[in-house]
Amino acid sequence: MAVESREKRKAKVLDVLNKARAMELTAITQYMNQHYNLDSMDYGEMAANMKLIAIDEMRHAEMFAERIKELGGEPVTAGDGTVIKGQDVRTIFPFDSKLEDDTIDAYNQFLQVCRDCGDNISTTLFQTIIDEEQVHFNHFDNVAGHIQNLGDSYLSRIAGTPSSTGGTTKGFALPGAGA
Repeated sequence: MAVESREKRKAKVLDVLNKARAMELTAITQYMNQHYNLDSMDYGEMAANMKLIAIDEMRHAEMFAERIKELGGEPVTAGDGTVIKGQDVRTIFPFDSKLEDDTIDAYNQFLQVCRDCGDNISTTLFQTIIDEEQVHFNHFDNVAGHIQNLGDSYLSRIAGTPSSTGGTTKGFALPGAGA
């Protein structure tokens, strides 16, 4: 059985790290667009949490970029998907729940590539980020469920709440921030 060269294995890891970075860049733009829309619709609490989740995604994109640079690669600078604009509050959270679920699935596959290539550092990085993406999924799925089950009474409770997150650089999934 032939063993792949270190360079080939590193190229595979760089490929999945850049795919993940591109996914994060798309998520950042999607979530910031939703943050602005939710704020405009006067759903401040939802807008604030969306902004914090976007900050988490920014941190993830940077973590992937740092690892790519450590491995001698060049981080991608563009997202991999289309940003959906103008979503209604009732469609945002099921949409984002699916986006996070798909991301978790992809990252688990990327983690396996890193493991198979013998890169424990990238494997651990993916595991850390998967854990935070699961927090995002749980939040989006819970809010989608509340909107579906409680409808206007839930939305009216949130309408008019403040959207300011202040000058925080902490995100949603970090201890002591957001949720």
